[in-house]
Formats: sequence, structure tokens, C-alpha cells
Amino acid sequence: MSDQFLKGRGAQINPSNRFDKHVSDESTTRLLNEGSSQIRTQFIDVAAKTILNKVESPDIPADYSMNPYQGCEHGCVYCYARNSHNYWGYSAGLDFEQKILVKRDAPRLLEEKLKSKRWKATPIMLSGNTDCYQPIEKELEITRQMLEILWKYRHPVSIITKNSLILRDLDILTKMAEHNLVHAAISITTRNEVLRQFLEPRTASSFARFRAVQKLAEAGIPVNVMIAPVIPGMNEHEILGIAEKASKLGARSIGYTMIRLNGDVAQIFEDWLRKTFPDRAEKILNKINEVHNGELGSNEFGKRMSGEGNIADIVKQQFKLAKKLYFQDKEWPGYNLELHQFFKKQQLRLFY
Repeated sequence: MSDQFLKGRGAQINPSNRFDKHVSDESTTRLLNEGSSQIRTQFIDVAAKTILNKVESPDIPADYSMNPYQGCEHGCVYCYARNSHNYWGYSAGLDFEQKILVKRDAPRLLEEKLKSKRWKATPIMLSGNTDCYQPIEKELEITRQMLEILWKYRHPVSIITKNSLILRDLDILTKMAEHNLVHAAISITTRNEVLRQFLEPRTASSFARFRAVQKLAEAGIPVNVMIAPVIPGMNEHEILGIAEKASKLGARSIGYTMIRLNGDVAQIFEDWLRKTFPDRAEKILNKINEVHNGELGSNEFGKRMSGEGNIADIVKQQFKLAKKLYFQDKEWPGYNLELHQFFKKQQLRLFY
């Protein structure tokens, strides 16, 4: 490992914003050059005009997503969402995990949308870009407020997170689950804690995530475990082990996505990889190239999340075997899309 490795952070560099010619934060760049570990997280309030984002990708099973935070302190070095930080004027590198944009108006914006006469219940994904349960949520509770609004209007939601903080909101989630209004997905990349600490430095431990799976399942909340991402040469051998444990703890389904290093994420990941695992770096990069037809990333719908070629096929077969062995007899419930409309009709009657 490099002597100048920044502990507690994923990205080790701060690439220039592709919409600008200079690095967005000169002070951060100076600290990086000096090898400083004293790079504190900043939280920046932003005034959002809307909280719902229309999902255009056919690869994602939701019509809308919402993200109370932009940027993510979890610091997952491979995160595809890093590139979105450029649109806010920041780098996809260290800025992404150091400068967190906070949407305090998210609960109000959500309520305005749900109570609209024109809105019809449809699956909404709570995160989808950056984690709604990243560390600052423990203090700000914006995600919890959003869940309270969703429950108030009896509206379905799916949640995906790497943080066991989701267990704080079991009181709301349990009520929603009783009416088929919530699905939860816990992302588990590896059971190797040494690897996890480098790869996802500020996420919950794998132990805490498995515990979250168990507690959610015990509360009657449908839980999916996402092995995301699968990184050839690093964690693909863990698929069966993660699947078996997830099933035993009560998960009802399992999924995976292949790593894809689009945009600046390729440079960030390669730099991190050469500093953390220099002996394996070339082999891993070559395997990632192989699953994306000679590139480190892919934007092609239908292939970008699963990859193609021999390595991708081997991963796919492992996943199919895992489902057959551990999830064959498990059912995944649908959403109740009628309760929200019924609730709004009942509310309207109060004005007559």
C-alpha cells in the first residue's frame, strides 16, 4: 500500500470537474498532494425544486427515485454516482465523499407531490443514487421524515442502503410492511472486513448489514440482498457464501450488479486499486475490461449491469445456482398501489 494512502476515504484523488478546466477545490487538492488525512466532511444545504427523479433506465425496477443527499460519505470507491457530483460543480473524487449536499426540504417537496390530485401511486426508490442512510442521516433524520410522509399517505417505497441505520426506522417500516407498502434492499459487497474497509471505508460492517437483514426480516419487511458490485478478481468467489447466509437470515430474494467504471470513476478506481492492491491491479483491471467488451465501463442498457463474455457468464451461472439453492421456494410480494388512492379519496371527503 502507498505511504500516502488516505485512511477512511475511498477516492485518493480529486479529478478535475469535466465541465470545468480546474479542480473544484484547491484546498482539497493541496491536502491530497501533501498526503494529509485531515480532510473533513462538509455539509452544504441546497434548495431543491423537486425531490422526485423520473427513472429512464429499463434496468432499474422503479418509476421514480429520490435522494435526500447528493454525494455520499460512505466513500465507496467504485460508486457510479460519483459522476453526478460534476453537475453540482464538484469533483467525482474526494469531493464526492467530502462535500455532501443536503436537501432539508425533501419531506415537504415529497408531501406536495403525494397529495397532488394528479399523482397516482407508483413505485418510488429511496436512494438509487446516493445512500439515504449515510452517516449524517443519524443527525438530520431527513430520510425518516420522508418515510413518515410516505406512511401518512400510504404510498409504496423501496429502499436500498449499505447502512444498518435503517433499523432505527423499524417502527415506520413495520407498519408499512403490514400493508405491502415497502421493500428493503441491503447491499453487501463482501464478507471480508479488511477489503470492505478499503473498498467502502465509511459503510456499516458486513456483520452489521447481515444483522440488518435479519432484523428487517423478523419484522416482516421483505428484504432483498444485493451483491453490488461484483468485481472480477476481487469478490466474485463470495456470491454463494453471501447468498446462503442472507437466505438463512430471512432475505427473500437476491440480486447482483457487475462493476462498471464510467467517466471519472475509472480513473478514481484505478488509482485506488494500484495503491491498495498493486500486485493484483493489472489482473483485476483486465478482467473488468473483459466483462465490458474491452472497456472499464458501459452505458448499454441490458448489458451494463451484468456485463458480457466468459467472466460475466460464470458470474451469472453462480448467481443462478445461488437462487436455486437458497431462494427457490421464497416469494417476493408486490406493492399495494391502491391504498394511496383510497387514502386520498377519504381525505377529500373531509372537505365535503
